[in-house]
Amino acid sequence: MKYLPLLWSSLWRKKVRTIFTLLSVFVAFLLFGLLMTIRGAFSFGVDIAGLDRLVLIHKVSLIMPLPVSYLERLRATEGVSLVTHNTWFGGVYQDPSNFFAQIAVEPESFLQVYPEYKVPPDQLAAWAADRQGVIVGVDLARRFSWKVGDRVPIQGTIWQPKSGQTWEFNISGLYDGEPGIDKTQFFFRYDYLDENRRQGDGLVGWYVVKIDDASQAQAMGATFDEMFANSSAETKTTTEKGFVEGFAKQVGDIGAIMVAILVAVLFTMLLVAANTMAQSVRERTNEVGVLKTLGFSNGQILALVLGESVLIAVIGGAAGLGLAWLIVQQGDPTGGMLPIFVLPPRDVALGAVLIVALGLVAGALPAAAAMQLKITDALRRS
Repeated sequence: MKYLPLLWSSLWRKKVRTIFTLLSVFVAFLLFGLLMTIRGAFSFGVDIAGLDRLVLIHKVSLIMPLPVSYLERLRATEGVSLVTHNTWFGGVYQDPSNFFAQIAVEPESFLQVYPEYKVPPDQLAAWAADRQGVIVGVDLARRFSWKVGDRVPIQGTIWQPKSGQTWEFNISGLYDGEPGIDKTQFFFRYDYLDENRRQGDGLVGWYVVKIDDASQAQAMGATFDEMFANSSAETKTTTEKGFVEGFAKQVGDIGAIMVAILVAVLFTMLLVAANTMAQSVRERTNEVGVLKTLGFSNGQILALVLGESVLIAVIGGAAGLGLAWLIVQQGDPTGGMLPIFVLPPRDVALGAVLIVALGLVAGALPAAAAMQLKITDALRRS
């Protein structure tokens, strides 16, 4: 700490150059924070997807429905502990831009398969007692200022009601969950959908099967697909993790794109910071000679130059990462297209490591050159 004033004065020797270098590092780590958030948003659910949960969809496409009669056959299969089914609804609330996922489920089995969704017991009881009842995520409720007891009209698109075009729902409860859970979904009862739609009776979107032994996932998936082979609705089974990853990659490998952009940005910032430090050391050759004359060891000279480089990276990087965190705290800026919009602590920690690494790598060559500089050569240069 006693050398901090010396580092600080050296840092501001060339104010304009230092300011622009700080701004460059600031922008780099602002982008790092935002891009890592977007990367996580597009792969939402992958980290928490259960390896012991298998997803059965129609072999042709996810949009093709499956018979509800498959339910009992799956439940009767050895090695299966729980089975539920989901059906995509795809309705419109007020305006098509108000997008959020609406899924018809069997309440009891759905919450058994997905215990990470937390709903108060009294609200669960209300959902079970009301055929038009729904549970909605706390983030979705906050978005539209909904509360328990509100009535929500949704216009049918895929599934039309037997009369009119509007489905009526009552909010029975709000669900919450651990970080990483999508809290912007709208779950309603499958029996209400099946009894009141104009066509499609007895059809569901996909099945989710919880198995006893996750290590047998591949074998169990093959068993399920064999069960329904040569039927009018053959199936394709994968782990839930694989299903979520595949769904996310339908818009491209967002993770790879984000990483490629970050590598390019950080490499550019490394060159900028390294050039700044090299110029700074060259301009202070005489000062380095004087410090060595006063008794500063080679190790101390190395530490001073590296310290200056790390200080630039820490000031600019911490400011950029901090602003990114503040922006992310404002929530999803897309109005529901990125329901899980958070900057995970592990990415913040990774950013901190990269900030220090950037400072050390950028200052390594100039610091080594300063350390090896001879006193006579240093004092001879003007």
